Amino acid sequence: MFGFLKEHLKKAAEELAKKVAGKRGEETAEKGELKTRPAGTLEKEDIRIEGKEKKKPERLEEKPAKEPEKKIESPAIEKKDKGLVGSLIKGVTEKRLTEDDIENFFSEYELELLQDNVAVEAADAMKSSLKRQLAGREISRLRTNELIYDAFYNAILETVNNGAIDLEEIIRKAKGEGRPAVILFLGFNGSGKTTSIAKVASCLENKGHKAVLAAADTFRAAAIDQLEKHASNLKIKIIRTQYGHDPAAVVFDAVQFAKAKGYDVVLADTAGRTHINKNLIDELAKIIRVNRPDLKILVVDSLTGNDAVEQAKTFDKAVGIDGCILTKVDVNEKGGAILSVSYAVKKPILFLGTGQGYGDLEPFEPEKFVKGLLE
Repeated sequence: MFGFLKEHLKKAAEELAKKVAGKRGEETAEKGELKTRPAGTLEKEDIRIEGKEKKKPERLEEKPAKEPEKKIESPAIEKKDKGLVGSLIKGVTEKRLTEDDIENFFSEYELELLQDNVAVEAADAMKSSLKRQLAGREISRLRTNELIYDAFYNAILETVNNGAIDLEEIIRKAKGEGRPAVILFLGFNGSGKTTSIAKVASCLENKGHKAVLAAADTFRAAAIDQLEKHASNLKIKIIRTQYGHDPAAVVFDAVQFAKAKGYDVVLADTAGRTHINKNLIDELAKIIRVNRPDLKILVVDSLTGNDAVEQAKTFDKAVGIDGCILTKVDVNEKGGAILSVSYAVKKPILFLGTGQGYGDLEPFEPEKFVKGLLE
């Protein structure tokens, strides 16, 4: 997955490496035109008078030329050299990286990053991070590989690492208050919201938590049937009503049922809605006002492209999301939506949907994600 993003970043790094190496060659050539040496030293041409050569003072000794320093690299560094930043590292070992080098890296390949669904503001944040870490810094040649790799790692990690949400801790806290935890799922039509609810329910049930589903998408009759099918497959209780009924009441009934029967958590579906549909957004606000959910999770289709950022921003502004799930990651060769959504709303990503099975839900680990992107 994310093959295009990896390929484009690697290509950009290689081009930057060539430019850096070329610039170093120009600087070396310019320095060669004017020789400089420490004061008080003499060379052969300095002691020649009228074709005769003076005797060198005894204090001046010929010193053998120093052997070039051998570059020693650990196996770990050699491994990094083959990844995303390998070519960039090779060029940077020849000179100090400047802000212009980093600026050119992003400006020349901004279009390709945009095509990989990396939002402009997310790319700018990464650029600023690299400048802050690298520009003008004196870097030991023996540690260049490690430091450049770490700079890229940190820049991307800063973009996607917005903390974490412990679902089990939220459930335990609610249980201590004598009530079930309420988790509300919202998102755009076709984002994979209903399937994600079933996956989360399966995950929590496998960890020993009793879940009940609330079919609060009463706007679309097929959505109720779809969630009921998942509940039947997983042998999980579902609270449903008829098409067109008040969705806030459905969630309320599910909470009362869970409280009376000793269930641990209510997972509530809601109607898929566009972020520009004011009536449906107002309906969502009512569900939240009546039921006061512990978590509001936005489900985002990772294939949506840059519109995912606008979806996330608008939902967050309207109802205040707490975290995200990104779906269809297994068929996503771009991957930029993860960086973009993370940076846009500064909220944790809980899971990545990696397939159609109930077990195809991967907890999002920022460090693992970034390492995979840089391999």
